[in-house]
Amino acid sequence: MVGATDPFAVAVPAQAGETQTGSSAREAQGGGKGDKPDKVDTENLFGFTEGTDTGKKGEQEVLVDSIGRFSKRRDGPGRSGYGAAQPLISYQYDPTDNFSIEPGLRFDARDSRGIAGVPNKAFGTFNGGSVELKYQFFKRTEDRPFSLAVLAEPQYARITPVEGQGADVYSVESRLIADMRLVPDTLWAGFNLIYDPQVSRLKGSGEVDRTSTLSLSGAVMAKIAGDLFVGPEVRYMRAYEGAFLNRFEGHAVFVGPVLHYHVMEKGFLTLAYSTQVFGHDRDPDFSDRVFNLTQFSRHNLRVRFGVEF
Repeated sequence: MVGATDPFAVAVPAQAGETQTGSSAREAQGGGKGDKPDKVDTENLFGFTEGTDTGKKGEQEVLVDSIGRFSKRRDGPGRSGYGAAQPLISYQYDPTDNFSIEPGLRFDARDSRGIAGVPNKAFGTFNGGSVELKYQFFKRTEDRPFSLAVLAEPQYARITPVEGQGADVYSVESRLIADMRLVPDTLWAGFNLIYDPQVSRLKGSGEVDRTSTLSLSGAVMAKIAGDLFVGPEVRYMRAYEGAFLNRFEGHAVFVGPVLHYHVMEKGFLTLAYSTQVFGHDRDPDFSDRVFNLTQFSRHNLRVRFGVEF
């Protein structure tokens, strides 16, 4: 009985070992496949909404990013117009696979006349600088189609963003970023929660103005050709008096299309347009209006171009 039992006792561990080895090999092979990163870089895919992705360790990128804001409430009859653009030229470096640093130089160009609460002026000037710091917690893979990241961007500006007045303006735009691959190689979605406090000290008078904005944005992008992506984007923005969301001033909803295209092997172009479709201003003089054109403009346009090397 012992002699008959021993071969069986040996055979069972041997068979289990063979099964385990085969299973481990398959799991390792499957795990390797499931860990492959998503083919699409979402960092600049969504327009006004930021994607979670950072580059690979050691990658560098030069970007030109310009946001234009147009059309505000006119101040009485006669000719009026408002246009302001804040171009940014920046350099991005990725010291690790999950962390990027992007210092940049900011400029300001505007032309406003006959606008309520905005001085008549036209100029273009250097407007300060910023440093964007971004950390991605984990990458999207075939097995894990979503990702999370955080971003902080301290900024110094010489011009107030709405009125275009000379000032020392300090702000720290902070974002909680999430995105997800909805359909493999076809459809992606991105979401941002944005908090942007700002403190401005007007030159000359020394008056200090503290404001803050809380925003939620989302976009869905579909791949319609090899390197062409298009989709809709929605943003909800709330303006407050005080740097810590102290007193609600008004809100607005923006909707518009986004186009993203790879113009070369390591270059991209993103175009995004959004228009205010609903808004409310707590100012009694404008509370009955359909749009909020005190804290926000009617139309926004973003043009972003970058090249990796």
